[in-house]
Amino acid sequence: MESVNPATGERLDVYDPDDDDTVERKLDRAAATFEEWRDVPLREREQLLVNAGEVLRENKQRYAELMTREMGKPITQAVAEVEKCAWACDHYAEYAHKYLSDEHHPSPPGTEVKTVHDPLGPVLAVMPWNYPFWQVVRFAAPYLTAGNVGLLKHASNVPGCALALEEVFTEAGYPEGAFQTLLVGSSDVDGVLADERVRAATLTGSGPAGRAVAETAGKHLKKTVLELGGSDPFMVLDDADLDAAVETGVQARTLNGGQSCIAAKRFIVHTDVYEEYVERLVAAFENLTVGDPMADETDVGPQADPDLMAELHDQVQTSVDAGATLLTGGEPLDRAGAFYPPTVLTDIPSGCPADTEETFGPVATVYEVADVEEAIAVANDTRFGLGASLWTADRERGQRLAREVSAGCVYINEMTKSDPRVPFGGIKDAGYGRELSEMGIKEFVNKKTVWVE
Repeated sequence: MESVNPATGERLDVYDPDDDDTVERKLDRAAATFEEWRDVPLREREQLLVNAGEVLRENKQRYAELMTREMGKPITQAVAEVEKCAWACDHYAEYAHKYLSDEHHPSPPGTEVKTVHDPLGPVLAVMPWNYPFWQVVRFAAPYLTAGNVGLLKHASNVPGCALALEEVFTEAGYPEGAFQTLLVGSSDVDGVLADERVRAATLTGSGPAGRAVAETAGKHLKKTVLELGGSDPFMVLDDADLDAAVETGVQARTLNGGQSCIAAKRFIVHTDVYEEYVERLVAAFENLTVGDPMADETDVGPQADPDLMAELHDQVQTSVDAGATLLTGGEPLDRAGAFYPPTVLTDIPSGCPADTEETFGPVATVYEVADVEEAIAVANDTRFGLGASLWTADRERGQRLAREVSAGCVYINEMTKSDPRVPFGGIKDAGYGRELSEMGIKEFVNKKTVWVE
C-alpha cells in the first residue's frame, strides 16, 4: 500500500497492509473496548471530543500538508477542512447530551414510557479519499460520542491520513481500541463487515461499493448508512442574482478540483439569462489558477490519480463526440501530474456520459431551459438525488420549488454544502440514511423503549 503525490507522480511512502492476525487483534480490541467505553459517562465522552478538536487545531498545518501531498487538495482548502473537522467536534461536544437525552412519550396514569439511546458496538467506516479528514470525522465525532467504537477502512491512496486520524483520537485521550485504522484493501471489507463483532457500517463512495456493503450487511442484518455520490443540479432562474450565481457556481464546481459528491455538476439556466451566464461562467473558469496545490494562490490542483483523470477525460471526449459543445478546457494539461483544466460543456446530448454519469472533476455541463417547469424536470432527470442549488430573487418562490426537487437537500441562493448542524444524505442512487446533526448521531444507536409501571 503506497501513497503517491498526484501533483508530481512522486511516491511518498509505502505501508505494510494489516495481515489477518493484525485485523483479528484489532477486531478483538474493538469489541473489548466497546464493553467499557459504552459505560463511560456521556459528559466525559463529550470532553474527549473537545480534546480531539484541540488536537486538530494544534496540528492543522501538518494535517493539511499531508492531505495535499496524498490527494492533491489545494493547501488553503486542506487547512479549511481540518478546521471544519474541529468544528464538528465542537458541535457534538456541546450538543450530544441534548441529542441523546431520553424521549418521553404519552402513557397511562402512573406509568412512565420513554425511549433511550444505547450504542450498537463497533462500527466499520469505509471512507473515500476526496475529503480524507472530513469524511472520517463527520462519522467518528457523533458515533464515538454516542458510545460506539470505530474501525476505519480508508481509501488506499491516503494511508497517511488514515493513520493520522487514529493519532488524533489517541492524543485526545480516547482509550486504545476506541478508534482504529485498518490498513486493508477493498477486497477485505466483506470479511470484516461479516464478522459478528462488527455491528454496523457506514460508507461514502461509489455505487458499486455501496451496493456490495449493503448486500453483505443485509445478509447479516446490520445497519448501514450509504452516501454514494451525486450529479447535483445548479439551477439559475430568470430573476437570479447573476453576480452571485456565477461566483458561487465556479466555487461549487471547482472546489477540491471538482472531486466532491455535492459539487454543482449540471448547470440548468433559464433561457432569458443563459447566454450571459454561460459567457461569464466560461470567463471565470479560464481565470482560475491551476497549479501547485501547495501554493496559496492555486485554485485548482491535480486530480487525485492519473487513472481518475483519464476516466474524466474519457467522459468529456465521449460527450463531445456525441455532440456536446466544448467551450473551454477539455484536454489534460501538458505537465507532470494529473492536472485537468476547468471545463465547460453545453448542448449536452441526452444519454451521453456528461448527461447521465457523475463527472468527478472540474467539468461543468450547462443546460438551457425555457421555464421553471423544465428546470425542475431537468434537475430531477437523474438517477442520483444528493443535493441541489437553486437561484432566485424570490425566496418564497425558491422554497416552493425546493419541494419539487428530488434531493436530500436543496440550498437556495447558496452552494450545496455539509454542516454539522443539519442533516446530510441523499435519495435514489445517492444512498440512504443521514449524517450530521441530531439525525446523524441517532443512526447508530438502539432506540430502546422503556416502559415503567
